Amino acid sequence: MAVLEVVKYGNPILRKKCSMVTDFSKLSDFIDNMFYTMYEEEGIGLAANQVGVGMNLFVIDISHTDENEFPRIFVNGEIISSDDESIFSEGCLSIPQVALEVKRPENIVFKYQDIREKWHEEEFDGLLARAIQHEIDHLNSVLIIDLVSEMQRVRVNQEIKKIKKHSEAKLKQQSITKRFVL
Repeated sequence: MAVLEVVKYGNPILRKKCSMVTDFSKLSDFIDNMFYTMYEEEGIGLAANQVGVGMNLFVIDISHTDENEFPRIFVNGEIISSDDESIFSEGCLSIPQVALEVKRPENIVFKYQDIREKWHEEEFDGLLARAIQHEIDHLNSVLIIDLVSEMQRVRVNQEIKKIKKHSEAKLKQQSITKRFVL
C-alpha cells in the first residue's frame, strides 16, 4: 500500500465537482491506498479528490469511536433527504490545523454504490451522517470554510491563507518540474 498525497486548500481539484464512477475494475488498490492514507493522516474520512482524483468516491472509518461502525466505502453517493440539525466542530485533512463549528443535518438518507456496483439506500445519523455529508461536500466542491459564518472565517483567515499559499507554490513547482521532465 502507498500513502497518497493529500491535496490542500488552494488546489483547484478541491473546487471541481467530481465525476460519477463508471469503471469499477481498478478501484480496489486505490481504495486500499485511500484507507491507508486516511489512517496515516489520522482522519476519519477521505474523498477521492482530496488525493487528486476527481471521482465520486470516499471512504470513512469511525470504528475507533463510540458509534461501533465498520470501515465504509461509498461510490456515486447522493443525499436523498435530511432532517434535524446540530452544530459540531469539524476539521479537514485538506485544511490542516483548522477546526470550525459546522451546522449540518443530524439524519440523512443516502443512496450509493458499493465496489461491486450494487446500489444501496440507507439512513444514517450521528457522526457517520456528519462524515458522509463532509465527504459528499468535498465531491461537490464545497469545503467547511464555505459553510460557516464570516466571523468564523475571519478567525481562521491567516491560517487558511498560509495553507493556500503553500498549496499554490507546490502546484507551481510541480508545473515547472513537469516542463523540465517533458
